[in-house]
Amino acid sequence: MSIENISNNKCFGGWHKQYRHRSSTLNCEMRFAVFLPPQINTGVKVPALYWLSGLTCTDENVMQKSGIQRVAAELGIAIIAPDTSPRGDDVANDDSYDLGQGAGFYVNASQAPWNRHFHMYDYIVKELPEIIEQHFPISEQRAISGHSMGGHGALTIALKNPERYSSVSAFSPISSPVNCPWGQKAFTAYLGAEQADWKAYDSCELINNATRFVPALVDQGNDDQFLIEQLKPQLLEAAARAKNYPLQLNYHDGYDHSYYFIASFIESHLRFHAKYLR
Repeated sequence: MSIENISNNKCFGGWHKQYRHRSSTLNCEMRFAVFLPPQINTGVKVPALYWLSGLTCTDENVMQKSGIQRVAAELGIAIIAPDTSPRGDDVANDDSYDLGQGAGFYVNASQAPWNRHFHMYDYIVKELPEIIEQHFPISEQRAISGHSMGGHGALTIALKNPERYSSVSAFSPISSPVNCPWGQKAFTAYLGAEQADWKAYDSCELINNATRFVPALVDQGNDDQFLIEQLKPQLLEAAARAKNYPLQLNYHDGYDHSYYFIASFIESHLRFHAKYLR
């Protein structure tokens, strides 16, 4: 698994680096970013937080806008930020922002033409950690987080793989994609018309069937423009309450869907994960 370094920036005593590689899972070239905290200089492996971004985003959004590196450097946590989908001239796409390139939804597509490249679930769960742990002084201790579509991805991946992640968090997640327009559109395209197949990637359904629990933290802005139609956090809250699932869901007046919201609360998410990574 060879990777090519394409940028390096010193940051809070550590390093922000970007790489590209050929993905065998996605059948295309992919890019990811990694923040390596200064603790790697002590010769010990550090744990990692995988960050999944939302619709239209790349690896750059969280690294440039959230301020995540300052606290990650203090706590000795590496940050791994993959792209949100396969990309390239031969990768299927759509004219709308919420389907195709930039909108992988962290599922394994089963429907043509998407099934040739769109296997973001396997990429995040399997291929990318193998690459990271092969090439960097990063341990197998993993947490996962994300925003919006990436919040959906983080929750579903942790719920489906409780043995791989010590904790999960999300900002403004798509809480129940089977019940919102974004999810219904993407799942129809990627997974087909059979709605029973969609439930395997719905956080509320996964909580209902959970037998092992991963501690979860969710923050949601009350002034989020997508709150009512797309995000539906009340469904996630109800599912967790019915299952007695260890979910802390916080609402914040005045905050919207932007990275200003994420930057305001990213420190509390990192400190939440640090408790379980240790």
